[in-house]
Amino acid sequence: MPMPEPGPRLSFEFFPPADDTAAIRLWSAVDDLAPLAPKFVSVTYGAGGSVRASTLKTAKGIQSRHGLDVTAHLTCVGASRDQIMAKAWGLSEAGVCEVLALRGDPPGNKTEFRPHSSGFGNTCELVSALKDVPGIRVRVSAYPDPHPDAAYAGADVDWLKRKLDAGAESAITQFFFEAETYFRFRDACQRAGIDAPIIPGILPIQNWVTARKFARRCGARVPDWLDSAFTKALRDGDGRHDLLAISVCTELCSELIAGGVEQLHFYTLNRSRLTRKVIHALGLSTAGKPIGNVGKTRLRTGSGAGKAVPGAWVPPNPAKSRKGQNLASVT
Repeated sequence: MPMPEPGPRLSFEFFPPADDTAAIRLWSAVDDLAPLAPKFVSVTYGAGGSVRASTLKTAKGIQSRHGLDVTAHLTCVGASRDQIMAKAWGLSEAGVCEVLALRGDPPGNKTEFRPHSSGFGNTCELVSALKDVPGIRVRVSAYPDPHPDAAYAGADVDWLKRKLDAGAESAITQFFFEAETYFRFRDACQRAGIDAPIIPGILPIQNWVTARKFARRCGARVPDWLDSAFTKALRDGDGRHDLLAISVCTELCSELIAGGVEQLHFYTLNRSRLTRKVIHALGLSTAGKPIGNVGKTRLRTGSGAGKAVPGAWVPPNPAKSRKGQNLASVT
């Protein structure tokens, strides 16, 4: 019997701990997810100085503890060009060879980004400067739903193209809740001449109230069917929230895989349980190799129509609508 072909690769995001309790939670999550052999893990870059300083420490710790490739976040917020580039050189010298270059969110309660008086004005400037740091490969962010600062329809595609033209090699998206959101964005990028990898960012929903609030702040569209389903799950209690979260996230990933996605990047929030349950439900073992319910699904219509995707997880009941009228019932 032939062995199944490899499925999508996995990657995970963590953030540096602010205290000892948070450190215990971080390393528990890292230790739990490292055996899944992620292609890389990313470590965020906080708004505060102490958290920023711990980005390098956390990245080096993950490298030495598990031998994983680490992508360190680097932002333009609240620092001069010299200070930011010193961080980049420090990452390179420590063997952290990948950077996720970001503009960054305005600090505190501010709503408008204002660059440091001697800092980078935008991500493109940062990406261009990082080309001078030897051995550094650059990833950037992408926004399938419009970024809150997007000036016009299609601005997020244009900005992504500029960042890639400046020297970035790939992109990781903000989270989203429906696969079609990613596919529309991917198609628009292809029409704009973008052929770099665009890795979908996946958020297993640990807490719907918090996730909904963050989604609205960062511009991720919250579908009515999803809000209704979680509202019902929270009202019913008895663990239904987490069961729904696993079902929704698994279905989203399944649709992405069926649409040709080759890598999934999970925003773990330093908690591994839901991420592991989704990966198990997808039938993926170490290094993205499929196990369990493995089958072949068909790509969506378009340029990939008619091609089979080996190793894609097949939902137990694919007839259920992704618009969610049946989602609450799975809980």
